[in-house]
Amino acid sequence: MDANILVHKREAVPFTLFFEDNDFDVEYVTESVIQATRHGEEPVIINSKDGSLYVQVDLGSVKEVASQDLFQALLDLNTEILPVSSGIDSSDAEDPHLVLVESREADNLDENELLSVISALEIAVDKVSDLLGKHLEKGE
Repeated sequence: MDANILVHKREAVPFTLFFEDNDFDVEYVTESVIQATRHGEEPVIINSKDGSLYVQVDLGSVKEVASQDLFQALLDLNTEILPVSSGIDSSDAEDPHLVLVESREADNLDENELLSVISALEIAVDKVSDLLGKHLEKGE
């Protein structure tokens, strides 16, 4: 038998332990919401609701920079940052925030799938930050 043949196995581990095992700092925000932070990256907020995971990165207030041009550019950027989408969290009408979001069904969640969501968010943060920098340079 060839000793180089490997068998990949899956094991169920608690959600927060999975993140800790993958070098994230984990903090409970509420019973169903955690914040997972990896060194040098924006915190990722993960909300478990009705059998789904809602994964979000808050990039901060858009109150001072909001414009039609910026929103059009963000919509256009959505085609480049799949499976993540940019959006506006207007839960506080006085201070809307630019967010990056992704959601997944929580049933049968694979470790590689979950890590790829986080990686996609990290790439999207870089692309949106570049877009915001260019937008601010133009003085829009």
